[in-house]
Amino acid sequence: MDILVLIGISVGLSMDALAVSVANGIMIKKLHVRHAFRIAFSFGFFQAIMPLIGWAAGITFSTYIKEIDHWIAFGLLVLVGSRMIWESFTSSNKDEAAKNCLHFPTLLILSIATSIDALAVGVSFAFLDMTIWFPILLIGLITFVICFIGVILGNKLGPLFGNKLGIIGGLVLIGIGLNILIEHLLNQ
Repeated sequence: MDILVLIGISVGLSMDALAVSVANGIMIKKLHVRHAFRIAFSFGFFQAIMPLIGWAAGITFSTYIKEIDHWIAFGLLVLVGSRMIWESFTSSNKDEAAKNCLHFPTLLILSIATSIDALAVGVSFAFLDMTIWFPILLIGLITFVICFIGVILGNKLGPLFGNKLGIIGGLVLIGIGLNILIEHLLNQ
């Protein structure tokens, strides 16, 4: 497979993670480089590991992934997005709600939800009978860089949105989930 095609696949796979990274950056009031690194690393790691899992599963598992991947991503993103919106209305400590996106379980769910499509891409790599190591390294690295920039960009835009950052972040996540679901349902 051509390097430009792999770069295109990598960038395409990272777009959901970019949107979530920007939303997370908006929520973090006092951003440190380690916060951006943690978020970007988590998204990059899962974007790299999911194609490996998909590739290993191969042809046998592909039909099951295609049937439910959009529902899993939709459910996880709506769950986390709804929680963010709820906390923006109910949380007495806004800094606590803003740190939620750095909380390991939340970051894990977001990372998995935004990388489920990468699992299906890994299955397609198995069909192409290609080595997986270079593509997953490229996918992980490109996702990391894009998400790192996204967190920082989101944090710079955060002050423009005022007190409703949790609502905006939650709506973005729900919107991504709906987009994934609609895209897959229309392509059937």
